Amino acid sequence: MKKYWFIFCKTDIMLEKVDEHYFIPLSEDAPISLHPWTHVLNVTPMKDGTEVKAVMIDQPITNNAQYEMCGLRSSFYRLPKEFYLKAGKCHELLYWDNNTRFCGVCGATMKMHTDISKRCTNCGKEVWAQLATAVIVLVHHDNKVLLVHARNFKTDFYGLVAGFVETGETLEEAVHREVEEETGIKVKNLRYFGSQPWPYPCGLMVGFNADYDGGSLHLQRSEISKGAWFTKDNLPTIPEPLSIARMILDDWINKTSI
Repeated sequence: MKKYWFIFCKTDIMLEKVDEHYFIPLSEDAPISLHPWTHVLNVTPMKDGTEVKAVMIDQPITNNAQYEMCGLRSSFYRLPKEFYLKAGKCHELLYWDNNTRFCGVCGATMKMHTDISKRCTNCGKEVWAQLATAVIVLVHHDNKVLLVHARNFKTDFYGLVAGFVETGETLEEAVHREVEEETGIKVKNLRYFGSQPWPYPCGLMVGFNADYDGGSLHLQRSEISKGAWFTKDNLPTIPEPLSIARMILDDWINKTSI
């Protein structure tokens, strides 16, 4: 029976190219040679029931006209959404698999127990694939929104205030804390927007809208290099369409355009 093979080298995924279109390889056996020790992960099947396999290889596939390596982010623009999301899940599981080879309690080898869990071969400690949860928020003030440029951004675009949820903290508490820490202002009227898997490497982004509730803009320079209030008519470069940041912004732009 044919299976979809999601094959990665670091953060690049191998795509099959037919004419000008790209696909995830579909075949009974792996479409490339694998080592006997290569760990092949079983992943939740596609919606139509087709099995899914995830593999991490040591070297990228080159000099093969049939296949092309593509960054996971860039695959958003080449694959149907269902396959891009599945690629993200596969990469998250491969990242988890590589980082949980040994038990954190006794140091013995970990072995797969289920498709998303491992068990220590010595002490029986079990671990599951985990997510790093983060909040992201668009702050509104009259007809303006707050956008920031984080120091870890690789290009000169502006995004939304965001940060990881801390232990013992609700999502709402994380929003209030992150906004105040990074910008010095307070917010109110939090409104849940939606969530998004963010497999870079293993995140879950939870999106909110919020209203300004006082304070002057004072950026946390260790995290944020630039930030300001913008109207929809003077927006800077904003995030790519694959991100929930862009989805929240597009929703605001469309509503204010009515």
